[in-house]
Amino acid sequence: MTVEGTTTCAVSGGGPAGIMLGLLLARAGVEVTVLEKHRDFLRDFRGDTVHPSTLELLDELGLAEALEALPHRKLTAVRMGTRDRALVEADLGLSSSRYRYHHIAMIPQWDFLDLLVAHARRYPTFRLLMGAETLGPIRQGPAVRGLRYRDADGEHELRAVLTVAADGRRSDLRAAAGMVPRELGAPMDVLWLRLSRRPGDREGVAGFLGKGEMAAAVDRGDYWQVAFVIPKGSREKVRAQGLETLRSRVAALVPMLADRVHELDDWEKVAFLEVGLDRLPRWDRPGLLAIGDAAHTMSPIGGVGINLAVQDAVAAANLLAGPLYRAQADPRRFERTLDPLLVRRVQRRRSLPTVGTQLVQQMVQRRVIGRVLDEGEEPRLPALLGTPLGNRLLSRVFARIMLYGLLPEHVRTPERTVSSGG
Repeated sequence: MTVEGTTTCAVSGGGPAGIMLGLLLARAGVEVTVLEKHRDFLRDFRGDTVHPSTLELLDELGLAEALEALPHRKLTAVRMGTRDRALVEADLGLSSSRYRYHHIAMIPQWDFLDLLVAHARRYPTFRLLMGAETLGPIRQGPAVRGLRYRDADGEHELRAVLTVAADGRRSDLRAAAGMVPRELGAPMDVLWLRLSRRPGDREGVAGFLGKGEMAAAVDRGDYWQVAFVIPKGSREKVRAQGLETLRSRVAALVPMLADRVHELDDWEKVAFLEVGLDRLPRWDRPGLLAIGDAAHTMSPIGGVGINLAVQDAVAAANLLAGPLYRAQADPRRFERTLDPLLVRRVQRRRSLPTVGTQLVQQMVQRRVIGRVLDEGEEPRLPALLGTPLGNRLLSRVFARIMLYGLLPEHVRTPERTVSSGG
């Protein structure tokens, strides 16, 4: 039996984009329902790199102190090199930067989401449905009027003025609406490993280049989160070679962790990430908007995914909170579609940072990762980058594009006190 409900904005997906959008809309007095198909946020090896652009947004929402109280690691140092020599050593402190935050905060995504949800629940127009799997859109002619979902009690319909697909790179809602992303290609996949961190270990993020191999080790405080990069589609080949071979390869490539690779004693401790890079040519349909990974899947290069998703949510709230707030007072709101040209402004606003960041990722994939993995080249960088000037230049470019973003958003929505029901 189908039970019908209503909301002003229905958001499919309880990740960073969906929860941030829900928080901002509810803060602005808009009735919003966020649906998450899982019953909790506890999934490992999700995007945990919270960049300065996102830290500034949390500060604008008055959440900086609450975030500081969460267990997390602050990273400012980035090193990339072979086992014998450093190719790049960059300090991301950037004390002269005009931005307030000059570090990456490594925060488990479940803690980050719990923080946002706790704040969002202060507003009576916010509703989060866990264990609610989106089945598809409700259509009225060419327009989307909400979504259908399934939970423990059965199947339901949720009518909405605007429906948002924020349900990730394999968005079911996006697929059901016939929105197909353009594949940009990626030469690699990633094996995620967890190895213990010991007193005296270096701090920060370290990248390692070898002949035909690459890895990155991220300091998580009491352990190292290691991304072991493999050629695209080679997962089964790596498994067939056995754990001992993988341990030997990691030990040779990342010598600082060679004395603890024995901790990888089961394939259950090796998580797999199928790397993708794509984006939708058009993020909207009448009554429907895609944001975050549902609109553009990012490569793990730079750890930008969670931050671009949050920026999309802020831009969408800034542009649409006012019209949605006014629309929920209209008795015929579920028979009308929010102005498509207005909804399309979200994509126009976010196109520059999305396309620009992906172009940088594509360049790194072609000129560094692809050459090392596919051609087995000896790792090398342009001579300029090996100089102090080159290091500073690389640090500035990396920080501007990856950490602060090409078009950082700021919270422009008002905070309204309203009762549930408008």
